[in-house]
Amino acid sequence: MRLSKYFIPTIKENPSEAHIISHTLMLRSGMIRQSSAGIYVWLPTGLIVMNKIANIVREEQNRAGAIEILMPTIQPAELWQKSGRYDAYGKEMLRITDRSNREMLYGPTNEEMITDLFKNTVKSYKQLPLNLYHIQWKFRDEVRPRFGIMRGREFLMKDNYSFDLDFEGAKESYNKMYVAYLRTFARLGLTAIPVRADAGAIGGDLSHEFQILAETGESTLYYDKDIENFDLADLKADIDDATVAKLRSYYAMEEEKHDADNCSVAPENLKRAKGIEVGHIFYFGKKYSESMGAKITGPDGNEVDVEMGSYGIGVSRLVGALIEANHDENGIVWPEEVAPYKVGIINLRFKDENCSAACDSLYSKLLDHGVEVLYDDRDAGAGTKFADMDLIGLPWQIIIGPKGLDKGAYELKNRRTGERTEHSVKEILEKLG
Repeated sequence: MRLSKYFIPTIKENPSEAHIISHTLMLRSGMIRQSSAGIYVWLPTGLIVMNKIANIVREEQNRAGAIEILMPTIQPAELWQKSGRYDAYGKEMLRITDRSNREMLYGPTNEEMITDLFKNTVKSYKQLPLNLYHIQWKFRDEVRPRFGIMRGREFLMKDNYSFDLDFEGAKESYNKMYVAYLRTFARLGLTAIPVRADAGAIGGDLSHEFQILAETGESTLYYDKDIENFDLADLKADIDDATVAKLRSYYAMEEEKHDADNCSVAPENLKRAKGIEVGHIFYFGKKYSESMGAKITGPDGNEVDVEMGSYGIGVSRLVGALIEANHDENGIVWPEEVAPYKVGIINLRFKDENCSAACDSLYSKLLDHGVEVLYDDRDAGAGTKFADMDLIGLPWQIIIGPKGLDKGAYELKNRRTGERTEHSVKEILEKLG
């Protein structure tokens, strides 16, 4: 993509309305713009990053055996009235009346809708286990939306729901998602700490939230440092209880629940860090199947209520969380897996024919090799180009100017380390292609 033809409205100064680094950098780098309180327009680079995160989430859900569907954003209120949550959920739910005077709502979550779908389509234990997911926009009318997309009212979420005949099956489904979440966050280059959590409005008696480590996190965690070193490479979608038991044996607790006098972790192994919640999983048994009549015929011919669980990942929230964990004083430092582009080309002398010809040629070659490239071909000063490229945060920068071209060298900069090395075109293509 040529920057002269693209849409990245960068800002030099820190916006006054931004109070955390991810919000500041998303606005300054031209990823988002606010539409109204807690609701944002996603601009091109922001959308690319969010879609890449969604694809990684999708791949790990598929790997774990979940099946993708797509449910609507607007739900009939009667489903929530059946479960008993319509009045209990509170003002965070946006309630709507349509032109026929039917009560509707903008879904904050989908337990009721998925349970109703299951009730009307699945009849026998032979169709189980079943795990259905979607990646869809949600709305929760926060009292004080803040911190940009980290605590917004409208957000993109992956939520999925498991259905099993009995508790043992439900536990296996829960464990698969537990490991799928760890794999997902590891692929994003994040250290995720699974913390035993309260079920809250969802209900149920088994729940973990996944906190990623970031200095600017909202929560303070105490955890066994060995969990950071657990090798996820060998974890498969079909895992045994012993593996999950090992993972779940690691101590991890939020500060308000941490009992220093009775902690099971040796002091030298106990770490304290800030965390940002990016995922939450729940087992809640028959809470919704009983209230909504979601029964199946069991092996003995009798009807039974199915066992259920639900699992959420904040896809749009992860964009902000990644920035909180990956930035420096100059801007964002994207991991390659989710960067909007892998490499940026900086033409130091736009009006120099040799420079522009070399940049154009390398740009075409990189595209031919399947490399995602953002080419700064603007008629602007070198300082502006360097500042914008650091702000946007692409993993690699190729800097092309007359001095380098005189000796056939192209300067390659690693955005994370700042290391600069000189290469030929062939070497650059081999390294980045």
